[in-house]
Amino acid sequence: MKHDIIVVGGGHAGIEAAYICAKRRLSVLLITTHLDMIGQMSCNPAIGGIAKGNIVREIDALGGIMGKLIDRAGIHFKMLNQTKGMAVWGNRAQADKHLYRKLARMHLEQCETLNMLQGVVERIVVKNNRFNSVVLNSGERCDGSALVLCMGTFLNGIAHIGLNSFPCGRLGEPSSLYLTESLKDLGIHSGRLKTGTSPRIDGRYVNFEKMTKQPGDDDPWAFSYATEDMPENKTECWITKTTMETHTLIRENLNRSPLYTGKIQSIGPRYCPSIEDKVVRFGDRGGHTLFLEPEGLDTHEMYLNGLSTSLPFDVQVKMVKSIPGLESADIVRPGYAIEYDFFQPIQLKANLESKIIKNLFFAGQINGTSGYEEAGCQGLIAGINAAESIKDQEYLILSRDTSYTGVLIDDLITKGTEEPYRMFTSRAEHRLILRQDTTDERLMEWAFSKGLVEKNLYEKRKRMWEEKAKLKKRIADTKIEPDAWNDKNKESVIKQKTSLIELLKRPEISINDIESYLEESIKGRELKFGVEADIKYSGFIDKEKEAIEKYKKMENSIIPDTIDYEAIGGLLNESKAKLKTIKPSSLGQAARIPGVTPADISVLMVHLLNKKNVSRGTVVL
Repeated sequence: MKHDIIVVGGGHAGIEAAYICAKRRLSVLLITTHLDMIGQMSCNPAIGGIAKGNIVREIDALGGIMGKLIDRAGIHFKMLNQTKGMAVWGNRAQADKHLYRKLARMHLEQCETLNMLQGVVERIVVKNNRFNSVVLNSGERCDGSALVLCMGTFLNGIAHIGLNSFPCGRLGEPSSLYLTESLKDLGIHSGRLKTGTSPRIDGRYVNFEKMTKQPGDDDPWAFSYATEDMPENKTECWITKTTMETHTLIRENLNRSPLYTGKIQSIGPRYCPSIEDKVVRFGDRGGHTLFLEPEGLDTHEMYLNGLSTSLPFDVQVKMVKSIPGLESADIVRPGYAIEYDFFQPIQLKANLESKIIKNLFFAGQINGTSGYEEAGCQGLIAGINAAESIKDQEYLILSRDTSYTGVLIDDLITKGTEEPYRMFTSRAEHRLILRQDTTDERLMEWAFSKGLVEKNLYEKRKRMWEEKAKLKKRIADTKIEPDAWNDKNKESVIKQKTSLIELLKRPEISINDIESYLEESIKGRELKFGVEADIKYSGFIDKEKEAIEKYKKMENSIIPDTIDYEAIGGLLNESKAKLKTIKPSSLGQAARIPGVTPADISVLMVHLLNKKNVSRGTVVL
């Protein structure tokens, strides 16, 4: 079996990688352990959130599929952080996980050049330091020109429920054995991480009167630019809390917890801790907030968000019944922890290709990340660049000032990770520019040039960009006399004729306050909110753009692969070791390596000034 590209893993990274390669009209083989589980939501069946919603938009603007899937499979939509500035808004949707899985497979099956195969990859074959083929546990050999590994938590995965442990990739599915060893034989270093999930509850026995209803937005926002019919809220979520009884149960059974008996040695996600960790670290709190969220419209199963645990099943049962509203509830699936292999991402280039084996790409949790969205964007970039490697065209490198995806990848390949990496707005120094409402303006033109975005969609978005420019000009050109303004705006008076754009820059003034002074009303909330954010943030954005220009000079100072750090006098020994390990591609990346000092960068800069370093075969957005 010969294909241009082989993708291993049918999770969120694998879906994006396979889909985008098929869009380039390359022959693709997607190999996964269970075809019916393509697109499975192993943890909470939800997409988006703060920063994560921005990533979904980036995937969509570059031609990916996650935004389209959640718009159709979503059953509860909510824009988070609306009381704050638009730069930190985050769209989130609860999904019907069965429908999401069904839609994901359907879209892949509609790709003419994409084939799927159920199987387990055990070995990778390399020739002349270049990927050649994979070998399945059935003995079948599949040849390809490029490989994208998206194994999730399946590599030597071990689940823990209490002191009972057993191999699995996720509950009910076998783990992938031997592949880690095959990669290690190639010189690629692995590590171990841990993650976990919450018990699922039978919703028929929940007393919702003891909980707080969490309705979706009245007018939900879509994730995908291609979505014509706006999403609908079809269900409700609920909020409850743990009690002191819950906390006592947990403390009394820590001697049966794999986390606190030392059975689990791997590091878990700091920002999504288990309920055991929450109680031990913050035991003085009266209760920890939990969200009860439906898993679909055709099932009573509900996800108890915030109660991730690996305690024994009998303890989980008592724990659940100690929570208001769940006194009579039954667990239909226990919570569990899982340990799995990952590969330190500092072994990757910025295009997510291995530094050791050419045309071997890594994406998703195998790189030490956590979350569907983080996996999806990596799968997309790895897939794009795997396709570029075959077409012998330019690799796509996303920079920190154009996308959260660029921030994520740069963090991974520059700093590595010792715990599951999760994206936050605070990780992005240019988050005012990386708003979800401007994603298409930053990324879609490149995607259209590669045929990844359809012409009619691109032209539709271009018209929106033009409308934004016209509206901003109208607001800037319209001036208002004090008498006309002050009569209606007693708390924000003006003393002289003032342009509406200057008024809108005031924190207390919204675009709704100035709309009546325009000759025409503003059509559409996307246009309205986008223009308002552009204007309110304009001063800060101008300063950021100045900083970005300086930063890009560093990024354009290319460090050749052949550089000999030992031969450069003046570098600290510690810095030499880190530079040799990470092998930064530019002076900018070198400056972001922890422990490399400004003095080291000055020495490197002088060295590079004597060289003519030109970037070839790469486009940086």
